[in-house]
Amino acid sequence: MTADTETTIGKESWRFPKEFWLANFMELCERAAYYGFFIVLTLYLTDIVGFTDTETGVVAGIFFAGLYLLPPFVGAIGDKIGFKNGLILAFALLTIGYFFLGVFYTKGAVIFFLFVVLIGGSFIKPLITGTVAKTSTEENRARGFSLFYWIVNIGAFSGKTFVPYIRQGIGLEYVNFFSAGMSFLALLFALFFFRPIDASVSQKSLKQVFNALIKIFSTPRLIILTFIVTGFWIIQHQLYATMPKYVIRLLGEDAKPEWLANVNPLVVVLFVVLITQLFKKKKAVTAMLIGMILMPFSALAMAMSQELHNITGDAVSILGLVALHPLTVMMIIGIAIQGLAECFISPRFLEYFSFQAPKGEEGMYLGFSHLHSFFSALLGFISSGFLLDAYCPDPKTLPAGLTDAQFAVYYADAHVIWYYFMAVGFVSAIALFIFRYVTNKIDDAKEAESQT
Repeated sequence: MTADTETTIGKESWRFPKEFWLANFMELCERAAYYGFFIVLTLYLTDIVGFTDTETGVVAGIFFAGLYLLPPFVGAIGDKIGFKNGLILAFALLTIGYFFLGVFYTKGAVIFFLFVVLIGGSFIKPLITGTVAKTSTEENRARGFSLFYWIVNIGAFSGKTFVPYIRQGIGLEYVNFFSAGMSFLALLFALFFFRPIDASVSQKSLKQVFNALIKIFSTPRLIILTFIVTGFWIIQHQLYATMPKYVIRLLGEDAKPEWLANVNPLVVVLFVVLITQLFKKKKAVTAMLIGMILMPFSALAMAMSQELHNITGDAVSILGLVALHPLTVMMIIGIAIQGLAECFISPRFLEYFSFQAPKGEEGMYLGFSHLHSFFSALLGFISSGFLLDAYCPDPKTLPAGLTDAQFAVYYADAHVIWYYFMAVGFVSAIALFIFRYVTNKIDDAKEAESQT
């Protein structure tokens, strides 16, 4: 970090160096592309490419898990070629991958271009999150990550806002061209406007990256907390693994699950900075516990749409202004709770990891902070495929000639899916409570010992 960068960051100031904002703008473009693609990927794999629900769960689970495992290793390559070149390569791969996913629909071609997107996306994560860590001080790092997370969610919100018009207007497969366009915009920005933040970035070999991974697995607090937070992200991933198919299959093709998913980033954008500020003096794990306690109630709300339907019928009047289906109402409530929980958990988890990192290795450690998403993507998407197949099957797999009443029987227990994820949430919340209790005891004992 340069001397100028140091002076631009005041202890009590909201000011950050130019590099912080440049990196976040590019992240906004990438997130719009990613989430526009992400929200319809399972629909694309099933309806356009022809995978079954269970096959889609495996393919999507491996793809998203790879996005969270590969970044530190790909980041080692990024260190050698430089920040700017790494971003150019990343956005070029993303542009190519997304574009050809809109051109070719055979299973082999789709898996190949998903891999291209996977490699491109893997370059982004360590470079951007590492920049946030390097351009903030210990005093304002929580604030920096809350701002970063705020901008990420603006990108997520904007991407999912446009997707329904494309999916319903000209075709699901054309969503890939939207993502390709956003990636190309970021590529142009990387080529012509971005300047490296530091010409003397320390290069990490793949061996050092593997050693860092071993260190994390050898650090009980980090790896235990990672497994606990995996429970939160298993539920969170259902916005993309289960919810789109669930909503369309129960409400019809006119439904817009993309807009429902947007409730999450909207809540995060509105509240993440405020919540981080209000709880900045609390320990990171304490703030995370609040979010973890909220999470099972998110899944419970989603499961209660049938109960609300029994009370209100097909429409719920919202202040006399608009009438919504009970399923839509409970989805909005459940997703809003998820967003609120995320405000407590995600920025503080990143902060916790960044403070555990040795000096100069923040970027590499923060790449591995997404290990929870590696595990949760595999478990969340694969389990979603089996649960959808069991409780909310693909209409194309049902017998032909069913009456409406016979058709409805196949979906009568669709809401049961959310009870499985509610159980995951409760177990995770209890585990984090125990983790907090035990680690506080250990820390108190060490502090008392040091004072004697």
